[in-house]
This record gives sequence, C-alpha cells and structure tokens, in this order.
Amino acid sequence: MCSAVVSFWIPVTNQAPDSALSPAEQQAVRDRLAAQRASTTSRVESLARHHHAIVESAAWSASDDEHDPEGATVAFERAQVRALLDQARRDLDSLDRAARRLRDGTYGRCERCDETIADQRLAALPAATSCIRCATTSRR
Repeated sequence: MCSAVVSFWIPVTNQAPDSALSPAEQQAVRDRLAAQRASTTSRVESLARHHHAIVESAAWSASDDEHDPEGATVAFERAQVRALLDQARRDLDSLDRAARRLRDGTYGRCERCDETIADQRLAALPAATSCIRCATTSRR
C-alpha cells in the first residue's frame, strides 16, 4: 500500500480578518498556484492526448458500442477519460480564478460570507473560495 502526502508550508498568522497578505505571503501563494497550474496543465494535456487516441482508434474500427463485446469497454474508457479531462479543466479554471483573486486582493476571503478562509484550508486547497463553515453548509 502506497500513500502520498503533499504538503505546503504556509506561515500561520494571527492577522485581523481584514488585513491583506504580506508581499512574502503573496509570493508564496503565487508560487503554489503556479506549481499547481503547471501540474494541472500537464494533466490536461496528457488526458487530452489519451482521449484523442481512444476516439481515433474507435474511428478506425468498425465496432458497435452496443453489440461489440469490447465496445462497452471502449465506451466506458472514453467516458471515464472525458470526465477526468473535464475535471482537470475545471481545476485549471479554479486556479486561474484564485490567481485573479490574489491580484484583486480578495484571495483568502470566503465568497459567501466574506470571512477569512483558514490558512490550513488554503494550504490544502489553494483555490478554495469558501471557508470551511460555508463549504460544509453548502454540501448539506
């Protein structure tokens, strides 16, 4: 059994809720967002190539998804890769929106209640748009 742990170092501060990030904190966030964006872009490109290969190979075969024993498997794989690709693109969009919020000075503020998002939450999810309280209540 293998498990990977990803961690980011973020200084935990006792800033007042309305205070802005320091220049060093902004740079740390920018660096984390850029690293995640690069990784996510790579994932999008890889999944897009994989999806294209599946579609391309299906175009060259005279298979019928419904009646061919392997057709259902190919259709499932195509749908699965497509779903992963769509999610990766949404992740990329979230990272871009987080970078805009950082530039606008609203990064780290909950979009629902305007409270500060905990440093620990932002360390785990740098593109988070809601505090844990709002995220929890929106899932109910």
